Amino acid sequence: MTSSPLPVLPLRNIVVFPHMVVNLFVAREQSVRALEAAMAGDKSIVLVTQKDEETEDPQIDDLYKIGTLARVLQLLKLPDGTVKILTEGLERVVLEKIDDEGAYLEAEVAILADAAVQEEEEGDTAALMQTVFDSFREYSQLESKISSEVLKALSELDDPSRLADQIAAHLNLKIAVRQTMLELIQPTERLEQIFAHIEREISVMRVEKRLRGRVKKQMEKNQREYYLNEQMKAIQRELGQGEEGRSELDEIEDKIARIRLSKEARGKAQAEFKKLRLMSPMSAEATVVRNYLDWVLALPWRKSSRLKQDLSAAEAVLEAEHYGLEKVKERILEYLAVQNRMKKMKGPILCLVGPPGVGKTSLGQSIAKATGRKFVRLSLGGVRDESEIRGHRRTYIGSMPGKIIQSIKKAGTSNPLILLDEIDKLGADWRGDPTSALLEVLDPAQNHSFGDHYLEVDYDLSNVLFMTTANSLNMPGPLIDRMEIIRLAGYTEEEKIEIARRHLIPRQLKSHGLAEEEIRIADSALRGLVRYYTREAGVRNLEREIANLARKSVKALDLDKHEAIEIDEAALKDYAGVKKFRYGLAEDADQVGVVSGLAWTGVGGDILTIEAVTSPGRGRVVATGSLGDVMKESIQAAESFVKARAHDLGIRSDIFAKRDIHVHVPEGATPKDGPSAGVAMVTSIVSVLTGLAVRKDVAMTGEVTLRGRVLPIGGLKEKLLAALRGGITTVLIPAENEKDLEEVPDNVKNGLTIIPVDQAEAALAQALVAPLTPLTAEERAAVEQVLAQQAAPPQAPPTLVAH
Repeated sequence: MTSSPLPVLPLRNIVVFPHMVVNLFVAREQSVRALEAAMAGDKSIVLVTQKDEETEDPQIDDLYKIGTLARVLQLLKLPDGTVKILTEGLERVVLEKIDDEGAYLEAEVAILADAAVQEEEEGDTAALMQTVFDSFREYSQLESKISSEVLKALSELDDPSRLADQIAAHLNLKIAVRQTMLELIQPTERLEQIFAHIEREISVMRVEKRLRGRVKKQMEKNQREYYLNEQMKAIQRELGQGEEGRSELDEIEDKIARIRLSKEARGKAQAEFKKLRLMSPMSAEATVVRNYLDWVLALPWRKSSRLKQDLSAAEAVLEAEHYGLEKVKERILEYLAVQNRMKKMKGPILCLVGPPGVGKTSLGQSIAKATGRKFVRLSLGGVRDESEIRGHRRTYIGSMPGKIIQSIKKAGTSNPLILLDEIDKLGADWRGDPTSALLEVLDPAQNHSFGDHYLEVDYDLSNVLFMTTANSLNMPGPLIDRMEIIRLAGYTEEEKIEIARRHLIPRQLKSHGLAEEEIRIADSALRGLVRYYTREAGVRNLEREIANLARKSVKALDLDKHEAIEIDEAALKDYAGVKKFRYGLAEDADQVGVVSGLAWTGVGGDILTIEAVTSPGRGRVVATGSLGDVMKESIQAAESFVKARAHDLGIRSDIFAKRDIHVHVPEGATPKDGPSAGVAMVTSIVSVLTGLAVRKDVAMTGEVTLRGRVLPIGGLKEKLLAALRGGITTVLIPAENEKDLEEVPDNVKNGLTIIPVDQAEAALAQALVAPLTPLTAEERAAVEQVLAQQAAPPQAPPTLVAH
């Protein structure tokens, strides 16, 4: 018996004999831990076959008592977690004491020595060895898998035990028979059993050969393919095997004939099926081909959903599930109208661009419902591998189609609505650029023949209605060019309250088990939530705050035994907590050098405060606030404009040589960039140099050129919404953006005084508390004289002459 327990590795479907070198693949956690323990020691391990191969977690009673002591020659960890080992059997052992209480099985073993051959039996044993070897040589001639090197090695063995083990390892024996041979310690008994089995195998092979000849005589030369199939059936019928495999193949063949495949797909499926018929059902390649055929036959090649053609019903669905978003609804109804007239049209690629929480994803679900299409959402956030879109080639282990084909299979129809969510979050690295792979998918002129690497045949995507969502247009130009951009701006205060009434409150009441009569949230409370507890373009945080009110109400109803909860503006603090934001003017009073600018962000518009101060110095301009290069250049352009127009603006130009200007944009930890704050920069610098305060109720946006022109900007609706939320009453916008006011809701335009300006001087006239007074001719002359004196070279001191 061994002095210390050894790790035990349970095996299924294999019995390892002494002196047998074999590769094993280990995946079970308990077995991997046993291997790790063996490698930490002297690499010895006990290999024991389990009685039932289906047992996933074998215990003591599930294992045979006799196994093989082996040594691990090599260990390799594969990427999928499986461990591959190369082992060599050493001795037969019997398991004396087995411990199954630890992380893996351990056992104390005793070596089973082979029974010695008596001197009087040596002649019989030698004759038996030669007879077994001759039978095995005849067997090897019928079984092509046994090489001549194996026969040569066996011919040199003079140990009957080793010869028996080596031949048993090369025979096609059942597990129970192999285990029986392993347990025999008498070499002659093992040789006798091996001889009997070889003779049976030779008889079967002769029958096989006879069947092959009989079948061949029955078939004509031009029916070779049919002959091969019949030969396989005859062989399996003679052995009593394969009925289940044949029925599976028959089922696949029936599917290929029944399913309406495309011409190319049918030809490919038939070719792959012919290869599958000739393969062994247990081979790895057969599994790959079978999986491929399963995918091809599972796709809806010509199966379509019946599309709805009732425009009134579609309009009712869109109106019931979404408030506002008139432009998007109108575009969908236009598409449906054209589809009804044309019966078939290439699906447009709609890209909904807007801040989070405005309903882009849920709008896709409503459009699918309105059009009668199946809805599939495909999240692209963080996808960095091109194969995620186009699929993997079948040469790779674990290959499968890309997400587009997977979505088609999931939908079950060839004309679903596929929502590509967060398309602007796609990445790219050494594995490829998935954005480029989407160019073919999202091009109506090309996607009728989309090529997936796994399928190897074209699939028609022209009937699919693709929709994409994004928070910004930070995408490659060719991708944007293939989509119809529809912008979704943020909601106004009134729209948020109406959305809360129609959708958010009923949804939260249902999810918290509240009845309508148990809680009532007044409009004043909703307005308070919008103003003081959320600062967003969408309604996602508003729904969280309503959920918070619902939770507090459930607690009050159950704990304090209230019959009903009424939440108005006065009671809002008790349920929602301390106010998170301040609502009203960005500044409390008119201040010198402080301007309210308007900015666009990925979550909507926002008020951007810009400050400027002067200090004694040499004319430097310092810009701080985590500003990007474009915004820094915007400050430089504003400085140059003010210097060039200084006298007209009432500023003495000689002040620039004696004062430093510091421009700061608060919330310095937040990166900021863009040219649209140019007019606000000019106003801030002019204000601090003239001492005139800027009106607190005025906000502005626009890029300024060196000549003072105010250029147009983007995101006008979001910026106006931010101004309205901030309590601003007057907004200065570029004159060229006046045409964009048509898309701004009326309640926003009615709540603001919007003044288009085309020159910086016009913006200054509206923003400053008093008009600017240009310098008089005398003041200008005095400044010129000072500047001339500053520019004149210093006079040399008089020379002293000694007498």
